[in-house]
Amino acid sequence: MSATLSTTMSAVTVISPETNEDVQTVVCAYEQIVVRGGGTKPALCTAGDGATVLDTRRLTGIVEYEPGEFVFTARAGTPLREIADALAAYGQYLPFDPPLVQEGATLGGTVAAGLSGSGRHRYGGVRDFLIGVRFVDGQGRLVRGGGKVVKNAAGFDLPKLLVGSIGRLGVIVEASFKVFPQPPRYATLRVSQPSLDAALAAITRLNGSTFDIEALDLLIEAGAPVLYVRQGGLATTLEERQQSLRIWLGVGTPLRETDEAEFWAAARAFSWAPADWSLVKTPITLNTIPVLEQILQASGAQRRYLAGGALVWIAWPGELAQLHVYLTQLQLSGLVLRGETQWPFVGARTGASLAARVKRVLDPTNRFPIL
Repeated sequence: MSATLSTTMSAVTVISPETNEDVQTVVCAYEQIVVRGGGTKPALCTAGDGATVLDTRRLTGIVEYEPGEFVFTARAGTPLREIADALAAYGQYLPFDPPLVQEGATLGGTVAAGLSGSGRHRYGGVRDFLIGVRFVDGQGRLVRGGGKVVKNAAGFDLPKLLVGSIGRLGVIVEASFKVFPQPPRYATLRVSQPSLDAALAAITRLNGSTFDIEALDLLIEAGAPVLYVRQGGLATTLEERQQSLRIWLGVGTPLRETDEAEFWAAARAFSWAPADWSLVKTPITLNTIPVLEQILQASGAQRRYLAGGALVWIAWPGELAQLHVYLTQLQLSGLVLRGETQWPFVGARTGASLAARVKRVLDPTNRFPIL
């Protein structure tokens, strides 16, 4: 492993492999391995004493990019910022709107955490755009699933299996994605609501409408619900489309262009959440929001409901054990991105048994943490 860097911090060894073969060697050589990318989601890569941190940030570079085919392949440690810049040069983007791009998130870390942003509302999340993956499993085998082109494929869908695996089934070393043309301009309506019930009713109407909506987020501002409805497209037609949406809703204030960009950038960066609070991702439905909102409001939590009521980001001020109780009671699951915890899951875990069975196949000796 001449190309692999190794450092020691306290009782934790950090190894930075540069090739897939280096990754295989590390996995076979160490018994307790924690995978870390850009470190933007620290609760997912907490390493205890005696553990070896496998840092992927030297596994970088775009391997292949075909703008005419709308697909690219990149190594797992490649910063999303670098990928976004390369795509933007051809007017393309990742429609699932990955968070923490400017903060240093990597491609592999985003897949492993299964993170998508507000833009997932229209086109879907990260699993809808991942078409191929290469990873090293717990036995040191280099495994490939999917491909580098958009097509139907028979067999087990390994790429989707790696989405949300948080580095506990293997080390992602390469990923292939399909991409879309990026709208040249965006516009957002801020729509104040008289009550939470009214806001949820408006979301239901919008979800069933024929309007092309890029993002639909619900925020609680000064105790009152506010919807943010984003559209994208050509500048020549976007203003007219926004006006039609405004008339249909019966209310709404357009954000200024500079404020619009800053608003959604803040959403991707989680700058609305206090830095010293825990941050938790929780899938939800519209029906669960009223009860959950009562709990979050009473607990002093900050929250952002996105994707038309499919997901909530929770900034939690207290002990995560209490949030675990609340989410379990509601049969909701949460993934902790940052916060003091040795276990990144809170709430109910309905897929735990299946995850354990898959892990026994890919990582029978538990070189990676339990999933």
